[in-house]
Amino acid sequence: MSINHLEQFTITRNRTEDICAPLEIEDYVVQPIIDVSPPKWHLAHSTWFFEQFILVNHAKDYEIFHEDFAFLFNSYYNNMGERSQRHHRGFMTRPTVSHVLEYRKYVTKKMQELIQDNPSQEVVDLVEIGIRHEQQHQELLVYDIKYILGSQPTHPSLGNYFDLKAEAHQQEWIKVPGGLYNIGYQGDAFCFDNELPVHKQYVQDFSISTKLITSGEYLEFINAGGYKNFDLWHEEGWHFINNNNIETPLYWQQQDGKWFCYTYNGLEELNRDIPVMHVSLFEAYAYAEWKGMRLPTEFEWEIASDKFNWGQVWEWTNSAYLPYPGFTKVEGALGEYNGKFMVNQKVLRGSSVATPPGHERPTYRNFFGAGNRWMFAGFRLVKK
Repeated sequence: MSINHLEQFTITRNRTEDICAPLEIEDYVVQPIIDVSPPKWHLAHSTWFFEQFILVNHAKDYEIFHEDFAFLFNSYYNNMGERSQRHHRGFMTRPTVSHVLEYRKYVTKKMQELIQDNPSQEVVDLVEIGIRHEQQHQELLVYDIKYILGSQPTHPSLGNYFDLKAEAHQQEWIKVPGGLYNIGYQGDAFCFDNELPVHKQYVQDFSISTKLITSGEYLEFINAGGYKNFDLWHEEGWHFINNNNIETPLYWQQQDGKWFCYTYNGLEELNRDIPVMHVSLFEAYAYAEWKGMRLPTEFEWEIASDKFNWGQVWEWTNSAYLPYPGFTKVEGALGEYNGKFMVNQKVLRGSSVATPPGHERPTYRNFFGAGNRWMFAGFRLVKK
């Protein structure tokens, strides 16, 4: 394994801890909702992945750090044995944060030794997946930390992190001719199995916006009664916003006639020029209906992605998260990484300001449930 793998591994491990550095010790254990995992759990789970998938099977004479950790920090891998329930992660005051950091230090050292010991190609491939896995958890950490602090009544500030930039350019509509296009990852570097195999996809002519919908534009939808007009919503979306008393994007609130939004800097006056984010697929769809337009399919987005800027927020598409034709799961636990979730999810494309550098690519298929809002997600439109 090259020195680059060792460097990438070490940089990745350090970055996870850097994301948590501004936290107070009390912040590490909180789980306000089931979708949000405590930062302590992320630190431990990303370490568990390297220990259980690599060190236990490939490091000579390896001794596990603690016999309970395989149970406590498994997420959803049935092949890896029993695990604690997801909604109980916030109940774990033990192991302590300091104990988890000791666990990280121990596993990081053992992994560095293994990487420097001329490992097999199988280990090299597993290390690559482990790095990408931890990078995914870095982005989830950013979302979860914001939700934990955003749920506090005092709107605490961590600092100037993960800010969006204004969508300053004029909106243009890119016309893309219909036809057969290759879809899927075609390079030689790493990709996830859900980006494969490359296959042909037919699309009709379409026109896609170069500009993401901004907070100011979305505010017009709110002021026009968008959340009160059932004709704009999916049936499930209409029930979702009404059952949960949703009338704005997550983190928005109105005070004395002014709009504010919670950010890593605390509660700030709403910046109307930046992309709207923290909206569900339901809300993105309703806005598109209000404008007489629609959301792109994931295939349209990929085909046109070299013609516009992307990377501030993940972008909802109107595509269900399904396997590509010819998709096959690998055997064992790694086969549970993506394939088992290919139902009741929607695809998001692009990346966000919280995406680790080098982790973004136009074929990357992110996926969440239609009602999820805590991630950094927005949208652009396609003309009907």
